[in-house]
Amino acid sequence: MRDAPNPDSAQKTDLATMTSQRSGWLRWVVIALVVIALGVGYWWRTSHQAPPTGGDTATAGKKGGRFDPTKTVIPVAPAAARAVDMPVRVSALGTVTARSTVTVKARVDGLLQSVNFREGQLVRAGQVLAEIDSKPFEVLLLQAQGQLERDQAQVINAQNDLKRYRALLAQDSIASQQVDNQEYLVRQLEATVVSDRAAVESARLNLGYTKITAPTAGRVGLRQVDAGNMIHAADTNGLVVITEVDPITVIFPIPQDRLPEVIAQLQAGAKMSVDAFDRDGRTKLATGTLITADNVIDTTTGTVKLKAEFPNKDGALFPNQFVNARLLVRTQKDTIAVPTSSVQRGAPGTFVYVIKNDNTVSVRVVKIGATDGDLTAITDGLTAGERVVADGADKLRDGARIEIPDASAPAKNGGGGDRKNGARRKDGSDSGAGGPGAASGQVTPAQTAPAPADATKDAGK
Repeated sequence: MRDAPNPDSAQKTDLATMTSQRSGWLRWVVIALVVIALGVGYWWRTSHQAPPTGGDTATAGKKGGRFDPTKTVIPVAPAAARAVDMPVRVSALGTVTARSTVTVKARVDGLLQSVNFREGQLVRAGQVLAEIDSKPFEVLLLQAQGQLERDQAQVINAQNDLKRYRALLAQDSIASQQVDNQEYLVRQLEATVVSDRAAVESARLNLGYTKITAPTAGRVGLRQVDAGNMIHAADTNGLVVITEVDPITVIFPIPQDRLPEVIAQLQAGAKMSVDAFDRDGRTKLATGTLITADNVIDTTTGTVKLKAEFPNKDGALFPNQFVNARLLVRTQKDTIAVPTSSVQRGAPGTFVYVIKNDNTVSVRVVKIGATDGDLTAITDGLTAGERVVADGADKLRDGARIEIPDASAPAKNGGGGDRKNGARRKDGSDSGAGGPGAASGQVTPAQTAPAPADATKDAGK
């Protein structure tokens, strides 16, 4: 007889198999964690280590390649904080508007006989732009003049009769009522003469309206009606539109927070200049003067509109053109200013890197004021004459050692350029004979900088 399978033996076999599988799975997990840890460590080491420069190459290598920012020389461009007259400006996007815009219309109905202007032409006030056929109006004038002369003759006749009636009344030959009636007739005829004179003047005025003149000086646009058409005083489009472009105005908004200082200057009678630049803000088109501010603040944008007037002899400004307006509000005297590129922003706030006498830098928190082009005003934190880092600050940190390249040295030509140009190593030794420093005997700030003690010690080993 075959022996029955032992349940305990089968259970032990399954347990051993499960234990083996679990051990293999844990082994792979451990290997994966080790690989991840090695990768993270490698990333941390490479991301927090900068390649050594200059004389620190040997030192960094002997210390296992670890980067020490206080022992690595970083080239920077310096700039001195100086006292200047800093202009305080307000910049905004503005719209060029014509000083006046007039639609020229006919004042009488008639046949447009001729158009005496070219589209886009500059015209003066009173210049004849077009002419309407005047013959119908000349006839009306003659008719009114004839009516006037007839009524004037009737007045003279009635006045003579009145004189005779008064003489007869003095002799008690006629009734006084007849004399009174003749006086009233004279007055009626005299009133008719006045009306006739008005009709003559009206006809003469309408005859003058057959010559359409420019009501203001400016530039004419595209004509709306050609010669040969009938035009009417009720036409909506008119004949042409004239825009006054010399002088011309620019309307631009400023934040309501800047309004008090602008209003204070206007009330004091100050002439605040406004520069108009093109859309890119690079080319100055014209310089004008601020003339007024709007009487309300736009609640949707929190801004108020200002209007400036510009002479426009050369036609650089065109109606409805977009320009960048820069208003000079005032000028701050003897303000400490540094290049805008030297101002940094980070955890300490707004700061600059100040260059010390030992060619190291320190972080200095400052307060900034107005900015004008490449200059930024410093209201607190710097004094005139202190040097700051204007270029290369992105690689610096507090206490970093810097060097200032010699501006008179030729440009670098790639690898080995420093040695060919006789640049100084960090330990002060010449890296090549016949360089500019050796030939001229000039010593740059980087050459006079003392080498770090650790770097000198490592170099001598």
